This record gives sequence, C-alpha cells and structure tokens, in this order.
Amino acid sequence: MRRAVRIALLAIAVVTSGCGYALVGRGNALPAHIKRIGVPMFTNLSETPELDRILTEAVRQELLSRGRYTVVPDATGVDAVLTASVRPVQFGVAALNDARQAQRYLITISATVEFKDLTNSKVLWSNGNMRASDDYELPSGTTEQPAAVFSQDQNALARLAKSFARTLVASMLEAF
Repeated sequence: MRRAVRIALLAIAVVTSGCGYALVGRGNALPAHIKRIGVPMFTNLSETPELDRILTEAVRQELLSRGRYTVVPDATGVDAVLTASVRPVQFGVAALNDARQAQRYLITISATVEFKDLTNSKVLWSNGNMRASDDYELPSGTTEQPAAVFSQDQNALARLAKSFARTLVASMLEAF
C-alpha cells in the first residue's frame, strides 16, 4: 500500500511539474498591441564617429530578426519607441606584450536606453547603464592610441555593436 501511494505521488508530481525549459533569447514580455517599434538614431555622446549609426542599425536588425515586429527609424506612427544615448567608449588594458606594453584591450560601450509604450504613455523598460564589451588586439607596430585605431576598425565596431544589440534586445523583450 505504501509503495502504491509513493508511486501515485510521484506520478502526480511528474504530471503537474513542468521541466522549466525555455529558449533563451526568444522570449517576449511585451504587450500584445505592440507591433510597430520606432528606433530613431541613437544620440552619440562618444568621440567615436558613426558609433550611433552602427549601434542603431545593429539594434534595428536584431529586432527585425525576431520576426514579430515592424521596425522603423521614426518615433512617430509607432506603438513603442526605443531611444538611447551612447556614452564614450572605455578602454582597459587586457594583456601586455613582452615589453610590458599594452597589446590587447577590453573595449566597453555603454548607453542609457529607454523603451516606451506610446499607446499607454508608459516606460516598459529602461537601463541607465546598458553595456557590451569585447577584446581588441592592436595590430603589431601600431603607435596610435587605441581609440583612434578602434574607431577606424569596421570589423571591431560591427562585432561590438552586434553584441550590444543582442544584449539590449534580449533584455528589453524578456524584461530581465
């Protein structure tokens, strides 16, 4: 009898419990009425030329890749709008060479971001310090400052922008 009760309790526990598995990065905590999202050009407070354009475009592409929304570059005629102010890029030494000179840097971009439901005039999500980082190795023989070299390296900028966009969109849609 005791064994039957244990089996019954175990069966009930298995049937009523969920596995808790979910696909990370594909969640959506947005209200159902949000179909059209405006992503106007971000404000560039950094000294890195074109960083605002590169980040804005990466975020638009990441939102479009979710396949649920129409993404436009305007803040009017939309259900919600995403705005951001990009702060100056930060460089930290990540590795030294044999001569004890900086060879690799940790590059960090940060921004103040706000996602607002325009239908209900309500901020759905905001982050005053949205960040993304990436390692950046200076080409050998470079004598320029890392900021000057990095700002001209389109591959490094694109890689960092994609990381920033993924983090921002996942955080925004999943309300983490």
